[in-house]
Amino acid sequence: MDDDLTWETTASAVDYTCPGFDVRRDEVTLPDGTETDYHYVDEPAAVVVLPFTPDGDVVVIDEWRQAVGRVNRGLPAGSVEGVDVDRAAAARRELREETGYEADTVSHLFSAEPTNGIANAVHHYYVARDCVPTGDRNLDFNESIRVSTTEYDDLLAATLDGGLRDGRTVAAVTGYELRDCVGRAP
Repeated sequence: MDDDLTWETTASAVDYTCPGFDVRRDEVTLPDGTETDYHYVDEPAAVVVLPFTPDGDVVVIDEWRQAVGRVNRGLPAGSVEGVDVDRAAAARRELREETGYEADTVSHLFSAEPTNGIANAVHHYYVARDCVPTGDRNLDFNESIRVSTTEYDDLLAATLDGGLRDGRTVAAVTGYELRDCVGRAP
């Protein structure tokens, strides 16, 4: 990249590793020549799934989130793994593993870097249609998840009134709404 804002990375190492992510330290030279280091969370790409049942409800999960000390309502999400043929396959896998639902169709909604000031995470958002329960879940050892369905309008209202706190879910719902609004007259 040829931009006068670009930092030059002169070295990079993992300072700490744990399941799901690493903490990486880059030695960098800033545009003004200052040499310093920069730490960030290094994690694999992830998928987030907005799954609709045949009757238009949304499959949601309630999951314990240790970092904030509470149960959060959210959407199925997880890392893209080596076994995934593509990101759409990862979306299908995460939906199945976390909820026990299978989708008829899965389509890409958008991709975003949700915390690019402190992490290199890229989240790929998908809409899954005609999701039906199969009953087969495969949770990770550290996942505490309850599955339910909710009306889309209730999920949207919770997004707008601040009742929904999970950032990935807020992004998915607002992204879905914005895509739906494109081309409509005000």
